[in-house]
Formats: sequence, structure tokens, C-alpha cells
Amino acid sequence: MKPIIKKIRNENNDFQRIEVVKRNREKRNRYRQCFVEGVKSINFAIENNWKIEAFAYSREAPLSNWAKDVLANSMAKTHFELPLSLMEKLSDKEEDSSELIAIVSIPDDDISRIKIGNDSLIVVVDRPSSYGNLGTIIRSCDALRVDGIVITGHAVDIYDTRTIRASMGTLFTVPVVRLQSHRQLLHWFNDIRQNHKDFKIVGSSASGDALIMDVDLATRPMALVIGNETHGLSYSYKQLCDLLVRIPMHGHITSLNVACATSIMLYELERQRIATRD
Repeated sequence: MKPIIKKIRNENNDFQRIEVVKRNREKRNRYRQCFVEGVKSINFAIENNWKIEAFAYSREAPLSNWAKDVLANSMAKTHFELPLSLMEKLSDKEEDSSELIAIVSIPDDDISRIKIGNDSLIVVVDRPSSYGNLGTIIRSCDALRVDGIVITGHAVDIYDTRTIRASMGTLFTVPVVRLQSHRQLLHWFNDIRQNHKDFKIVGSSASGDALIMDVDLATRPMALVIGNETHGLSYSYKQLCDLLVRIPMHGHITSLNVACATSIMLYELERQRIATRD
């Protein structure tokens, strides 16, 4: 079925619906939709079979071949044609406005979206408070072969445009599930252990028991738990972990930015995995 083309000439209800999905977390959750712009982000959403509800664009400026191709192959229900001034009002780009904006359906926060195999690596992030850090962590997880990400506790919204932008669109390439508490992980972790006796839960802490490179982290499956930027791992997570590891620090500073620390640890995990395979 071809998309329905709707022309928006002013800030009507359709425009306001797009705009509120962009800026309001409560409405995103209610409508189960998020606002996506940028070539990489839209491409990743399409390539990974996320449901596109609508595209918005303007005919007042020539569309690139990429945009024309996306629209020609679109499975969205609706195409909104806007004046260029309204596209500029919606877009977060500092110079030229985006030529395409996508409204994408948000999937259920179902832990079964993360598939567990013999070589799986899961990253659990507890109460992330920075859009930039969370997006960067997601990006590193995509680069370093993480199979799924779980966000627990009161956290910034993974579907905020700032998170999506910081992730460079990789939010759409790695399953990310939000849970209210670590308690919701307990049954899932127990199920994994039933099928994978060597399953380990490893926590990151500046006061960890061992340096990360001194611990065998090639054995899989494994969950790597990352704490809050300010408060680190909660007591509950420390109790849940099989061991706590730390990154060696040689300067005067006692901790690293959480996104930097996560990337370093994921690199070490990947290094060990490659060394074991070789």
C-alpha cells in the first residue's frame, strides 16, 4: 500500500504531533513513537526493520537521490509534505535543516529481544543520567559486538533525540531494553544460568577486586554492569555481580567518564575474545 500524502501548511495538529514526539518524553511513551533525523540514523532504522510510521519532508527544496530513494521505497503509512520553514523549525541541524524526518515506532521493552547464545555479551547500564554518555555507550556497544543493552532505573530517555544523535543511529542496530529495576533481571539471569553454567555477571567499579586485564573475560556468555555517572554501581548490583573489575589508573584522577570507561572495558573484552580464538 502506498503512503498517504498529507500536506501540512501551518502548525496544525499533524505538525504539533510530530513536534511533541520530538520534545516530550511522556508523549513519546504514550504514542510509542520517536523522532529521527539524519542519514545514518534513518538508514539504520530502515536496515534493521524498525517500523517507520511517517516521513516528513519539503518539496520547496530539491531532495537528494538518497531521500528520493527512501521515499520511493517507503512502507510508512503517511508522508507529510511541509513548507521549508516548518521543516527548519522541526530540525535540530544547526545549518541546513534535515531533508527527511522519520517518525519511528518504539518496540516493547521485552527482554526476549536480546538473544542469548554461547558467545553473547550483554551490557547493563544502571541509571544513566547523560544523553551524550548513554548514546556513546550504545555506539561503543555496536562497534565492539555487544548483543544487547539493558537500561535500569530512573534514566535519561533512550529515544530522546539527543541520545539517538550521540549514538550515531546505532540505537537501531543493537537491542536496547528499559527496565524499572535490577530485580526484573534476576529471573532472566537465572534462566541464562540454567542453559549456560559459565555465565558471569561482571561489575565495573573504581574499587574493583581486580584489574580488568588480569581477569578471564573471554568466557561467555557474560553481562557487564555499568553504574551511574555520579554514584557508580548500587549496592544491589554489587551484590548481584560475580566479581568487580577496575581499569588501571596512574594519574591523579580517580575515575573516568563512564562512556570512556565502558569503551575501554569493551575493548579489553574484545581483545581477550580475539586472543582466545587465535
